[in-house]
Amino acid sequence: MKTSSLPLLALALSLGGPALAADSPVPFAAHRAVYDLTLAKSTGASAPASARGRIAFDFSGSACDGFVTTFRQVTEMQPNEGDSRTSDMRSTTWEDGPAKTLRFKIETLVNGRVSETIDGTAQKAEDGEALSIDLRAPKRAKQDIATAPLFPTEQARHLVAAAKDGKRTYEAKVFDGSDGGMKVYDTLTVIGPQATGAPTDPALHEGAMSAMPRWPVVVSYFEQNKPDGTPNYVLAFDLYENGVSGNLRLDYGDFVLAGTMSKFDLMPEKVCK
Repeated sequence: MKTSSLPLLALALSLGGPALAADSPVPFAAHRAVYDLTLAKSTGASAPASARGRIAFDFSGSACDGFVTTFRQVTEMQPNEGDSRTSDMRSTTWEDGPAKTLRFKIETLVNGRVSETIDGTAQKAEDGEALSIDLRAPKRAKQDIATAPLFPTEQARHLVAAAKDGKRTYEAKVFDGSDGGMKVYDTLTVIGPQATGAPTDPALHEGAMSAMPRWPVVVSYFEQNKPDGTPNYVLAFDLYENGVSGNLRLDYGDFVLAGTMSKFDLMPEKVCK
């Protein structure tokens, strides 16, 4: 039962980032959000008998200064046999406005003890055709990749633009530093028709969010060059036009966690001087 394996990018993508969609004047909303996690599905002998948790998400910044995102997911799981297990994943990332540089630090604790630390920087080539990764942890390492995957905010911009254009699928390579700090994923996103009616999350029922256009999306993450195989991870959510997300479903294969937004606060936008 591993909750730390789901790519951080999947969650950062779904929860938004403060930038402009490629073809829209609507800025992604700077905000803080809290999501309560519950066990929605559990199958197989290795799946938990019960699970609960919480996600706290916060970001700020501007296209001039870059975007700082903090994320924390705490999940407590009770297996069918044995003691409960608590996973605590914390991350801080900085992405520059043009999506050329990504700095990332991710720490995972299991039952209060550090099990993994990832710290590094990813830099795209000037022509956008390659990626250079410089890791400081878990060990010093460098790697050059002959492709330029999307970073989290960049991918979110593309998904909103695709949804607004009426596209039903979107494929892209993505990178966020999770899962060891060197892995690039192939992704396939299925985009549903624009949703109608009230938002699923109670925290979004009032104010501007209640009427904000949104689309249900499902993002599947595959090992590179294996798009026809079984996805490693699947994340479903409602993507709002301003980058906010709700109605989360985190699919870890043998179990699924549902995330309901219980708190939402808009933050003042930072503008370039």
